[in-house]
Amino acid sequence: MANTSDFRNGLIFRHKDNLWKIIEFLHVKPGKGGAFVRTKIKNIKTGQVVDETFRAGEKIEVIRIEARDFNYLYNDGSLYHFMDNETYDQISLTKEQVSDDVLDFLIENTTTVIAFNNDDPVEIRIPTHLNMKVLQTDPGERGNTAQGGSKPAKLESGVTINVPLFINEGDLIRVDTRDKRYIERVKQ
Repeated sequence: MANTSDFRNGLIFRHKDNLWKIIEFLHVKPGKGGAFVRTKIKNIKTGQVVDETFRAGEKIEVIRIEARDFNYLYNDGSLYHFMDNETYDQISLTKEQVSDDVLDFLIENTTTVIAFNNDDPVEIRIPTHLNMKVLQTDPGERGNTAQGGSKPAKLESGVTINVPLFINEGDLIRVDTRDKRYIERVKQ
């Protein structure tokens, strides 16, 4: 058991018979009355995000998480298949178990980290930076590059992000997966 002073972003705990992940939190000490912690938490199963307030010092049950490296193999329409990099065992997850942020950047052979609680997958994390190929984008027009403008580009995973005007179809770029932002062009 832990208490609210142990809160940190990304902490997974049990609350109201569900597993929740802390997205953000704020300790509040009003001039009158007891201190409390205001949090924004995400339900691991449903993906629902709610605001919740806890009294300072309130006991919580922190969940023990075991993280292992997996390779994303393929999607057969309803299930996403992953392979454990150490044991070569395969697991299948539904779309509900894989968050939309992860789905935006999943391509074959992407290395992911899957967190487990008692052999139940709890969370999937992808690398912060990924190299991805640009499949479709409008050509940059001559003379537009001086202003540092941007244009939409569709990547090999299917997600569309804004890229600088000098990026062309077929270019390999590095993308920040946290905020879907272009970082740099990668030499091939």
